[in-house]
Amino acid sequence: MARKDGLKFGDLGPRAAHLCVDAQRMFSEETDWHTPWLARILPNIERIAAAHPERTVFTRFVPLRSPEEGRGAWRRYYEHWPKMTLEALGPEMVDLVPSVTRFVPPAKVVDKLVYSPWLKPELAGLLEAEAIDTLVVTGGETDVCVLATILGAVDRGYRVIVACDAVCSSADQTYDAMMFLYQSRFGEQIETASTDEILSAWS
Repeated sequence: MARKDGLKFGDLGPRAAHLCVDAQRMFSEETDWHTPWLARILPNIERIAAAHPERTVFTRFVPLRSPEEGRGAWRRYYEHWPKMTLEALGPEMVDLVPSVTRFVPPAKVVDKLVYSPWLKPELAGLLEAEAIDTLVVTGGETDVCVLATILGAVDRGYRVIVACDAVCSSADQTYDAMMFLYQSRFGEQIETASTDEILSAWS
């Protein structure tokens, strides 16, 4: 596992929020997109959500109903993953994992059809309404939807803190590669820290 850098820009204030990416049944259960690490990081996701449920937003990746609904490369993508369409999975598999549903409400849920949660205005509107300027990011996967979420947040000027023990990938190599990328290439815009350090710095 990659090292953590730690918080570099001070404590977290009242304008911080927790953004948990895709902690869903279709990634935690035995599907073609099963992410084994998700079970290992869920306790830390739960700790952060429990500390600040009113400042937590969960995103959910919603697959297309069938490959025919896909445009361009997304159609090819779902032709490659036919068991992961909404028709094949069943809509209940889009649900959050049971251990985090107790936080909603006051935590909020934002759905998305692609990796990034920023293409539709709902997430930005929620954060702007609360004058949020800092995002603590958890969830999966570090090299796919978490990456898209983080880069969109960076582009929008948020202070971005990755909870390094509360994000996961399907493979250790890609997790380590992404943590190295966050730490070495985005040092002024992305911080990586443990759940313990984040919670102790977030009053």
